[in-house]
Amino acid sequence: MSAGPVLFKTPDLRGKICLVAGASRGVGRGIARGLGEAGATVIVTARSSETGPRTEGRSEFIEDTARAVDAAGGEGHHYLCDHTSERAVDTLVHWTLRRFGRIDVAVSSVWGGNEGYDGERYADGAAWGTPFWRRSAEPFSEFFGSGPYPALLLARAVAPAMVSARAGLLAFVSFDTAPGYLGDIFYDLAKATTNRLAYACARELTPHGVTALGLSPGFVRTERAVDIGHADRATESPLYAGRALAALAADPDVAGRAGQILHAGDLAADYGFTDADGTQPARFQIDAQES
Repeated sequence: MSAGPVLFKTPDLRGKICLVAGASRGVGRGIARGLGEAGATVIVTARSSETGPRTEGRSEFIEDTARAVDAAGGEGHHYLCDHTSERAVDTLVHWTLRRFGRIDVAVSSVWGGNEGYDGERYADGAAWGTPFWRRSAEPFSEFFGSGPYPALLLARAVAPAMVSARAGLLAFVSFDTAPGYLGDIFYDLAKATTNRLAYACARELTPHGVTALGLSPGFVRTERAVDIGHADRATESPLYAGRALAALAADPDVAGRAGQILHAGDLAADYGFTDADGTQPARFQIDAQES
């Protein structure tokens, strides 16, 4: 259950250069907005553009997110990027460094594992939680390729500049797998891989002054969740994760959290931020929802 309204002081990220991958919609857009609220300059990237291609024909675009960052009080910039392409990600990072000089915060919120999911079945006809021996293994390549792999590509692209500066925050949006099985083998494996990536990156980057960690939101009221009729199951808005990330980015002691998978609800209790409606949803428990 959510606690009552609490006061929230927005952190100050003015002058910070942030890059959010997978920001055309969902949690990525919420993170971009949260950083914008704090006054950051935010480069928002994804595959969907109002003047070009769009994922599944959806109506949300990176331009919308950039405007949302502006409206929140930050400075938004959009860049069309296919985050499954190593060359495209490298080009994005090089462009950002040429234009802004550095990257203080990089966030991977790229996730295409739910594409084609209608609330009951995936595009291949398999229902959520179908036993692995009763389904094809082929879709796993899509789960892996649209989550952990783009996260790795972004990490390796931004790491040299952060290591050179001996500063930076690298965050991977995922879902904590430590409490137990997430209910679907492909989803569970993809999130576990992303979580391990956060830990591994932290082990290699911490000696160079760079902090890598994972962020685990709850059941987020994304545009897709609304479209498939799951809005009533949601525990929080996308902005909750955004405010969590902004609080982490403003924390001078964030290095102490390196390698951890941090829950948005726990961070709200630690830092005092709220969701968009002024409430403070607690840590999401996977067993509180139907599989």
